[in-house]
Amino acid sequence: MVEEIQNKLNEFVKSKGLRKTPQRDAIVACIFAQDEHFTADELWDRVRSANIKASRATIYRTLNLLLEAKLLHEIDLGEDTKTYDPNFHDSPSHNHLICIDCGKVLEFEDSHIELLNDCITRRMGFRPKQQSIRIEANCEKLRTSGSCPSLIEARLNGKRLPKKR
Repeated sequence: MVEEIQNKLNEFVKSKGLRKTPQRDAIVACIFAQDEHFTADELWDRVRSANIKASRATIYRTLNLLLEAKLLHEIDLGEDTKTYDPNFHDSPSHNHLICIDCGKVLEFEDSHIELLNDCITRRMGFRPKQQSIRIEANCEKLRTSGSCPSLIEARLNGKRLPKKR
């Protein structure tokens, strides 16, 4: 998968008259090595942990190139933070369930949603191209047992937690 993304990005970069750089290649490999959603700050931490020599500006330029090339997708998970989805390339019409207690994000696809989307858009005179649904929910495990492994892990790993509403 990383090689396919890298090849498509190389073609895109060449078509824009830009040059291939080892920093950009390393950042792309870092992004697509995991399926997790991430923010630019989280990517910065991953890049530094991997001892990749790249500036924040290079990271932001790489993110913008990947977005422009349609190899990465920016999603709205709330909280006014840009979040990037590396799984978008494989399944462009997937949805997100977000725990508002621990911040855990689960992706899901459902043929019923696809059918409903198709029915609604056609009835209103449109043709569906892509759909993305964001469902915010409370953690059932936290409510019933008083603790949530995802919340504990998020706190231990310093992950961003949702703002209390």
